[in-house]
Amino acid sequence: MKDLVSELLAGSPRALARLLTYIENGSDEATSALARIYPHTGRAHLVGVTGAPGTGKSTLVNSLAKAYRAAGQTVGIVAVDPTSPFSGGAVLGDRIRMRDLTGDRGVFIRSMATRGSLGGLARTTGDAVRALDAAGYDVVLIETVGAGQSEIDIAREAQTTVVVEAPGLGDDIQTIKAGILEIADILVVNKADRPDAQNTVRALRAMLDLGTNRPHNRWHEARPLTGHPAPEHPEEPEGEPWQTPVVQTAAINDTGADALLTAINEHRAFLRRSRRLQLWERHRLERDLSTRLQDALLADFLRHISREKLESTVNRLASRDIDPNTAVRQLLTYWQDNRDSHVQTQYQE
Repeated sequence: MKDLVSELLAGSPRALARLLTYIENGSDEATSALARIYPHTGRAHLVGVTGAPGTGKSTLVNSLAKAYRAAGQTVGIVAVDPTSPFSGGAVLGDRIRMRDLTGDRGVFIRSMATRGSLGGLARTTGDAVRALDAAGYDVVLIETVGAGQSEIDIAREAQTTVVVEAPGLGDDIQTIKAGILEIADILVVNKADRPDAQNTVRALRAMLDLGTNRPHNRWHEARPLTGHPAPEHPEEPEGEPWQTPVVQTAAINDTGADALLTAINEHRAFLRRSRRLQLWERHRLERDLSTRLQDALLADFLRHISREKLESTVNRLASRDIDPNTAVRQLLTYWQDNRDSHVQTQYQE
């Protein structure tokens, strides 16, 4: 594992591929390697690309990656695909649309299956992004599975969130009410060569004029560990808020990719200038810690609670002997007592 980490930090694509496999499988090797590479993370610009199915996200990522390469930057791509109902793996549809990048050693593409995770990302996407970051890629593009109106996890994982729209996916009211647009740092109207594209552009700009788009208040959510809203944090962002641009592209022809790249770079400069980048990083780490704590506590809970105890509790709920809140309190008390007795036994031994 030490050799694997050394090779990855030296830029070995093979070592990176092996580590990503360990990460997806949730192996102990992944835990060890992630601890070793963590000090080498935090340098890449993380760009999320999300939107409804059929908007051309994969083609846009392909076009954007080529623009980054023309600018001399290396690119890592995490493409989250739907899970195959038969193999449990990624469908690999994104790879089909990124054939232009094959053979470019400055680009690394990894497809990941959602494996039942909601929110548009796979459960291990964050760790995969850290691996690409540590491997030295300048930019990591994170493409979500086709997302609807509420799959907004990408805004917590990416520093710049690009929401892709396309003509013909609904009327103006549908566009305005789509909650996913509220996370957009940059709005993209792809397939802008279609004759009805300007209607979509006007609808998006109308939405921005109405003030319904508030993408830069991510830290205004309740903080996961304390429950307090983030505005109470002493490091409130400085300066005027970011004005979300609407960029038109026709990714299949690589049209508009340079304009999108410029908008992304301007947003990154804005984040650094206004201290929002530090706030975003702190908020992401707090959420990540909260998620990992929940997973660890649930695993420990299940280790100390027998199946019979759980089934007995469910039976009592079904017969209305107890209510759900009482059931939770009783199970937590039982879990704590079992853990304490287990620790005491180990101490005596």
